[in-house]
Amino acid sequence: MLAYLIRRLLWLPVLLIIVSFITFALGYYGPADPIAALLGQHYDPEIAARLAHEYGFDQPFLVQYVKYLGRIIRLDFGESIKYRNQPVSRLLLPRLLVTIQLNAVASFIGVLLGVSLGVIAALKRGKATDRVVVSGVVFGRAIPVFVAGPILLFLFARTIPVLPPGGWDGIFSRSAILPVLLLAIGPLAIFARQTRAGMLEVMGRDYIRTARAKGMREMGVVTAHALRNAFIPLLTILGFLLGSLVEGTFLTETIFGIPGMGQFAFEALGGRDYPVIIAVTLLVAVAYALGNLFVDLAYGFVDPRIRQA
Repeated sequence: MLAYLIRRLLWLPVLLIIVSFITFALGYYGPADPIAALLGQHYDPEIAARLAHEYGFDQPFLVQYVKYLGRIIRLDFGESIKYRNQPVSRLLLPRLLVTIQLNAVASFIGVLLGVSLGVIAALKRGKATDRVVVSGVVFGRAIPVFVAGPILLFLFARTIPVLPPGGWDGIFSRSAILPVLLLAIGPLAIFARQTRAGMLEVMGRDYIRTARAKGMREMGVVTAHALRNAFIPLLTILGFLLGSLVEGTFLTETIFGIPGMGQFAFEALGGRDYPVIIAVTLLVAVAYALGNLFVDLAYGFVDPRIRQA
């Protein structure tokens, strides 16, 4: 397991180089000019040439990329084009912390409630409780964010004005309740459905019947045997969920006016702010790579047969 961990960690820099090269090439050979987007209606060829030289855009592609790669190794993502003389890392950090807090709390609530509802639905298969849970899961997955968000705002910020309509005062403030609930709907629905399906699959296995025949209490059978084996397929989904912690949620952040990564990345795309775009892309790639690594290691702890293989 240690050797496998070392191999995966050594592969991570190679993955980041590939991602950075592709993203840098798309920005370099793309049709949009970041200098033209910066100057807008005040575009002047002389000023544009001076700015291009200042940012190094007049140099060959490989020269620009090698220099940028050297800065990335020192964790220097350069300066933003849209926000002149502002380091990208300084602009990203506060927004990254907001997005991580928001997604982490929403994911925790969604996974906890989703697994619990999935277990309950599986144990009550065919009964009213099962039908209610399944119907709620289908409805939760079907309704899009841009519909659910305004509905929550209309209900809890206008009709029953118990929560603020937007803004951000921290993850423990009242302003975080509605966006957290909105973001938790997706993980809740996915984990509830998958947990129910996994539980129904393993509850008829021989080792479940054997545990019951030995006189083991039902709660122990469910938690120690059924849920543990049913949770193995859910680890893959959990890996993607962990990777998405740093990924911005543009619609949710826009609806509630949250200064997170999603809103910032969208502004960077509109302004052709390539240093910010590349930095966001690399952060997301690292998050998903580490999330997948966590899942691969977790497989071995949940199922010893995988660890021995």
